Amino acid sequence: MSYQNIRFELDDAGVARITLNRPDKMNSFTAAMHAELRDALDAIQANPAVRVLVLSGAGRAFCAGQDLADEGVRFEPGQMPPDLGDLVEQHYKPLVMRLKNLRVPTVAAINGIAAGAGASVALACDLVVATKSASFLQAFSKIGLIPDTGSSWLLPQRVGMARAMGLALLADKLPAEQAAAWGLIWAVHEDASFGAEVNALAAKLAALPTKALVRTRQLMQAAPTHSLEQQLEMEGGFMRELGRSADYIEGVSAFLQKRAPRFTGV
Repeated sequence: MSYQNIRFELDDAGVARITLNRPDKMNSFTAAMHAELRDALDAIQANPAVRVLVLSGAGRAFCAGQDLADEGVRFEPGQMPPDLGDLVEQHYKPLVMRLKNLRVPTVAAINGIAAGAGASVALACDLVVATKSASFLQAFSKIGLIPDTGSSWLLPQRVGMARAMGLALLADKLPAEQAAAWGLIWAVHEDASFGAEVNALAAKLAALPTKALVRTRQLMQAAPTHSLEQQLEMEGGFMRELGRSADYIEGVSAFLQKRAPRFTGV
């Protein structure tokens, strides 16, 4: 596919980068952008050379959410609006599930505003890092909607019910530093050094045992709905699998030989 709304790159270290690339529209989502994201994420899923994904936005924003002027969403005053449930089912649910089930760890690099579905997609990634000037906005109540794209599930787990309700009902902008203090995101960096910090994080993740990182994600996602016994059983199954992996053998060998491990992701 020829990409017009995103940039997709893969370097020799296995770092894949998807950049939302509609800077004049603050990288808001359209049906065409969704199609390109699906294609790029499917390519990552099928390529064993990829070890980590970095998702970012071009220009001054990460993503402002849905482009309300996009065909299939827009409507004229006096007209019946289109079915937004179809929009969620066709585009946003598949996007979140692709990110949550991707075979490599994911990093959202937030360089500006992440609003509406843009904030939700960022939070669907395994790690979220942001510039000090970045912010997060659950904008849905401002136009008579509810948090979607997984925010109603992600927010209470990350920051607790009181803060989740405040963010969702009041639609106040949350600065990146406060988001980090609340535990909504992983880290905040100075704007000037942000690119270097993201590159270092991506390189670190790419050098780690990929399958173990993804199994860790799966355990963390399952924990809220599991009993302790169920979680212990799931841990046992993953330990059985990973305990026979090439990366485990390499990790133990490197530890015993007092050298840095060379993980391959298998």
